[in-house]
Order: sequence, then structure tokens, then C-alpha cells
Amino acid sequence: EIMRESGLTHGGFYAHFESREALVIEAFNYAMGRATERWRKLAEQIPPEKRFAAIVDSYLTTIHRDDPGHGCAVPTLGPEIARESPKTRRAFAARLDEMIEMIADQFPEMPRKAARAQAIAALSTMAGALVLSRVAGSGEFSDEILGAGREAVLGRAAAPKKPRAKPN
Repeated sequence: EIMRESGLTHGGFYAHFESREALVIEAFNYAMGRATERWRKLAEQIPPEKRFAAIVDSYLTTIHRDDPGHGCAVPTLGPEIARESPKTRRAFAARLDEMIEMIADQFPEMPRKAARAQAIAALSTMAGALVLSRVAGSGEFSDEILGAGREAVLGRAAAPKKPRAKPN
């Protein structure tokens, strides 16, 4: 279906990917790597004590909610990956671990184990809030979910953010 929609032949697919699984792995590797790199670039531009909040604020936005194709692959592809092969799940988990480590890096004052636990909780909350906000649509209820997610992660009330840059 992908090749047909791209105007290419079935044989052309296998010239680039050995299987559907290989395509799936390549697609989410690209998407997750892109999100992590955006976080890194964002973090480089601001003082260390503001980096975590900036990542959260850039993630839980109406723009990210409304454009899943350009956002984080975790809330978009996670439910699908859970039904894939063990090889695909391992590859996704490795990228997920990189994202968690990048977030954990934002807590240098914490012992690494505690920073990692904080990062896992934050990403879990952020991805869940994004999924629920997408389910709720684009109205007030959806915005409320995004704000509650930010408050849960950052410990402060926040209005829906509209980032200047593309979502993570």
C-alpha cells in the first residue's frame, strides 16, 4: 500500500527494505531520533535550570497535539509497536531508552537512578496527556488535558502553550 501510494512498485520496496518490519523500524527510528535531536537543540539554547521545563512546554502544546505526523513517535506509534514483533519492540525500546536518558540528563543534581525514574515518569505522563488530548479533539477539554499534564510533570499550573518552533 505504501509503495502504491508513492507511485512505486512492490519490487521497489524490497530494493530499499528487506521486509515490512525493516520499514517500520526505520520509520520510527527516524521519527524518534528527530524528536530527541529537537530536545537536544532546544536544551543547548537555554540555561540548564530551564531545560526540562522547556522540553515539557514544547511537548505538551496544541501544535504538537494537532500535528501527530511531525511530533513524537511514542504517543503516535506506541500502541502499534506494542503489537509488532519482539525485534521491532526491542528496537523501539532502545530509542525510547535514548529519549529517557536525554530527559534524565536534565536532572544533573539527582543521582542517576532517581533522574532516570523522574524522566520515565515525565515522558509517561507527557505521552499519555498528548494521547488523551488528541482523543478529546481540539477544544477546551483537550487544552485542559494538556495543561494538567504540564502541571503534573512540572508541578505548576500552565495555560496551553503555542511554541515558536515545530513540536517534538
